[in-house]
Amino acid sequence: MGRIKEVRPTTIHNVVIRKLFVIVAVAVLSAVCVPSHSLVASLSAQENTEQMASYYYQNREYDKAIELYEPLYQRTQNQFYYQMLYGCYVETQQYKEAERLVEKRMKRQQNDLTLYVDLGNLYAKRGDKKKSEKYYSSAVDRVGHDSRQVSDLAMSFENAGRSDYAIKTYLMAREKMNNQVIYVMELATLYGKSGAYDKMVDEYFNLLDKSPGSIGSIQIALQRALNETSGNALSEGLRQTLVSRIRQHPDNRSYLEMMIWFSLQQKDFDFALTQAKAVDARFPEQGGQQVMRVAQIAQNNEAYDIAEKAYSHIVAKGSDHPLYFACRVGLLSAKYSRINQAHATDNKLISTLKAEYEAALKELGKKPETVPLMRNYAHLLSFSATDTASLQKASDLLYDIIEMPRVKPSEVSEVKLELGDLMLFAGEVWDASLLYSQVEKANKNDVIGALAKFKNAKLSYYNKDFQWAKSQLDVLRASTSKLIANDAMQLSLLISDNMEEDSTYDMLELYAAADLMLYRGMLDSAWTLLDDITHRTLSHPLFDEILMQKARIKMKQGQWQEADSLLKFVVDHYGEDILADDALFMRAELNEQELLRRDVARECYEKLLLDYPVSLYADRARKRYNAMK
Repeated sequence: MGRIKEVRPTTIHNVVIRKLFVIVAVAVLSAVCVPSHSLVASLSAQENTEQMASYYYQNREYDKAIELYEPLYQRTQNQFYYQMLYGCYVETQQYKEAERLVEKRMKRQQNDLTLYVDLGNLYAKRGDKKKSEKYYSSAVDRVGHDSRQVSDLAMSFENAGRSDYAIKTYLMAREKMNNQVIYVMELATLYGKSGAYDKMVDEYFNLLDKSPGSIGSIQIALQRALNETSGNALSEGLRQTLVSRIRQHPDNRSYLEMMIWFSLQQKDFDFALTQAKAVDARFPEQGGQQVMRVAQIAQNNEAYDIAEKAYSHIVAKGSDHPLYFACRVGLLSAKYSRINQAHATDNKLISTLKAEYEAALKELGKKPETVPLMRNYAHLLSFSATDTASLQKASDLLYDIIEMPRVKPSEVSEVKLELGDLMLFAGEVWDASLLYSQVEKANKNDVIGALAKFKNAKLSYYNKDFQWAKSQLDVLRASTSKLIANDAMQLSLLISDNMEEDSTYDMLELYAAADLMLYRGMLDSAWTLLDDITHRTLSHPLFDEILMQKARIKMKQGQWQEADSLLKFVVDHYGEDILADDALFMRAELNEQELLRRDVARECYEKLLLDYPVSLYADRARKRYNAMK
């Protein structure tokens, strides 16, 4: 049954319980004087009457519903029947009848303060504001120590659209119960809905003062409010309150932790780190946990400079610090992520980082706890290698992990995929295929198994076995992993479009060879092959793919302006093709991070969100776009 206007709602559970109570009571009383078959018939008739009354109410035939609800209520005095009858009177504007109904019930149910709200609502509908407010105030004044009574009254006011009186109800209950930390969540929610953010924040911080252990639930409530509130009023109010309270109570750890949490919510990682260091200095017994937390969250949000500063802060305390090991690994991970994310190769930074990895492995050793460090170092060695010795060293590191005891089978599979990638990079195609096949066989129903299958299919594409590659890719298009399915679809379409266009596959073979050279870091050779395709024909379905690959080459070479021009050409002339959103997102990142043209970057993010809303890049583009406002 739908919600009734101007009627205090009762949960379905309570209604059912009360109806069952009435039925049982009637059954007990009737069993004394009537035969069982008469009782069944009576209850059945009541049930039929109620169903018919409900039918009339739902179809807005309120007069007919009144004829049925009146005897039902007179016979049982049931709360549910009262609400329905009251609702019918209100809907038909029979305010006098409704008033008599409420007043009679008030004599019987003196502790039901919601009846005062029902009566106040009637006077409000009749335009008598003075009497309406009188009954509302009377209800609040009569609040006692019964928490159920308080909650019911406040909810009744909320449903009547009078949040102000709901607030007064909770405040009166506090006064009567002499307890200033009850109904915090309820009051804070009401203050938030009414835009009184200062009072909402004060409620939470007053609770925090009395109960520091409630900080987690307060943060969850505030996070929800921040997500649901438009504009900056709440966030600015919260910041000002925190700053004020920290100035007044600089040694209050809860306030400092709240400021760290808030700064992280706002992605102000620099300020969060400052506050975390303050906590670390004033409360050394915490052992740098807040600094470590800031480091991890900053790294996850690609704020690598802040992550490095945070990790370094703890590493500087020495190897005896309980978080030294984790922060040593984390520091190298953040530095690796920064280099790995960069569009161009910085050989000086890579050489420095390699030396740091060597020193860390020598100090910390090779064990399951340092596997992430070993994997990153192997990747750094292999994909920046200029000699076979570096490739061999990377391979040895990965084999050490595979043969290491206590490493999880899932992690071993991941490392085997990385080793396969390394073999492919080194030109050992069949060794790569063998490793991919091992992982696929061991993880048939897992995402990592699907990834191995995709890598093997792509290897077949590199080997110019296009028919087999396409058959495997078509299977993967139904993968549970959206990313794998999308990559499989793109490569499958690339193959099928060009197989139909060129029965000899000449152009596709050249493109696959160039693709592999690009993967292996042979940039000049890849560029030459791509040029060869464009010189052989005036038009070909591969042209947008070729432009994208050329843009990637220019980015790896640090030629940002040339890369931007190529990506813009793809967006402008191939906007309906599958690579348009890729090109748009790449161009946005390039302008934001390298060319430092924030206006162009914002335009690209905005265009992606408007023109390609289902793109895999949509969420990332939205976050970047919002961060640049």
